[in-house]
Amino acid sequence: MSHLNYNHLYYFWMTYKRGSVTAAAEALFLTPQTVTGQIKQLEQRLGGELFIRRGPKITPTELGQLVYKYADRMFSLSYEMLDIVNYSQQEKLLFEVGVADALSKRLASRILLSAVPPDGNIRLRCVESTHELLLSQLAEHKLDMILSDCGLDNAQQDGVLSKKLGESGIAFFANEPMSLLPFPACLEQRSLLLPGRRSSLGRKLWTWFDELGLKVSVLGEFDDAALMKAFGAYTDGIFVAPAIYTEEILANPNTRLLGVTHDLSEEYHVLFAERMIQHPSVKQLCNSDFSPLFSGEQQLQNVDAILNFSSK
Repeated sequence: MSHLNYNHLYYFWMTYKRGSVTAAAEALFLTPQTVTGQIKQLEQRLGGELFIRRGPKITPTELGQLVYKYADRMFSLSYEMLDIVNYSQQEKLLFEVGVADALSKRLASRILLSAVPPDGNIRLRCVESTHELLLSQLAEHKLDMILSDCGLDNAQQDGVLSKKLGESGIAFFANEPMSLLPFPACLEQRSLLLPGRRSSLGRKLWTWFDELGLKVSVLGEFDDAALMKAFGAYTDGIFVAPAIYTEEILANPNTRLLGVTHDLSEEYHVLFAERMIQHPSVKQLCNSDFSPLFSGEQQLQNVDAILNFSSK
């Protein structure tokens, strides 16, 4: 059997992953004609079509799907090999992490710091974006790990693992005095600042409002949790935050706690690629016990007392 040209296989793999010849050509810094020619040579070598072409769109054939499964394992393993080589050659080990923009940054930073030793041997680089974009970067080995409010579902790609670190109930706050109806009916009294509906918590909140029959008014939706909190500080709107930060947020004398619910929660998951040799910081984080951090909600020994004080 003659030797397989791995450049041809690589161009096919990139085209499959990117979804089009044009997108693959842009990623490879080649012309679409070059990529198409290389794939045709691979098809000749394998004795069958890899894609069915209908105008600008391409659909993988059964042979194409089979070849992709092997090519994906091969090239993913090669990227992993390069990562391991780079780890061993760096004086300071780079730890590249994606953080979903919907998450509370304060809690995310505390989680990540647990994976960075005080000896300075690991250098942390954080990228903030949506869960979906971060997941695609993880699949392309541009990140070592993702910290997100979403785990994995069956529709997402193979070779990615996830672990739930913990969760926090949700608290509702306002920065101006208001005559309170009982919680959660009081949420109808003012406009709300909410996480965007693309986020897991944003979707949960709207489902919760519907289940309770609440007719809420929305002042703004935010993909970035820090921006939402900043808006909350300068408006009279009601904003939300993880309940574990209730006492800290109430350190502002103008802020009032309206209520806390555990019917919905903000979840924290780590997602990482399945590898033969895992990044040491990923291993450290996955082996850590974060229950003391998330049990911060239990430090609110008397939520009713706080609510009574806040409503005065």
